[in-house]
Amino acid sequence: MERTKTKLLARIPLLPTAKEILDKYKSHPKCCDTEKLLPVYSNQKINEYLKEIGDICNIDFDITFHTARHTFATTITLNNGVPIETVSKMLGHSNIRMTQHYAKIQEAKICEDMQLLKKVLEERKL
Repeated sequence: MERTKTKLLARIPLLPTAKEILDKYKSHPKCCDTEKLLPVYSNQKINEYLKEIGDICNIDFDITFHTARHTFATTITLNNGVPIETVSKMLGHSNIRMTQHYAKIQEAKICEDMQLLKKVLEERKL
């Protein structure tokens, strides 16, 4: 599929939950009429819906599309070992420096990575 902003082709394998969501909306009238994968409204409308979801879930900060994108980049990908180059490509960034903005990795991830490094180095001594 072609990215709207950059017009570049994007081919990204989907996780099972994402595939289920896309399948759910496959026959939605807005998707059929516009050839979009999801019934996308304006960014403002999406942010209104996200605010409602946040209220229902008692989340005490504003959830926006940007927040969701940032969470995907950090919590879901980078903190689970996906290389920054891969995340950059998935986000459609033309420059990895743009992705580094998202890469404020948490302390726990740093400790975990250092433990892995320690283990690798110890195994090499054997």
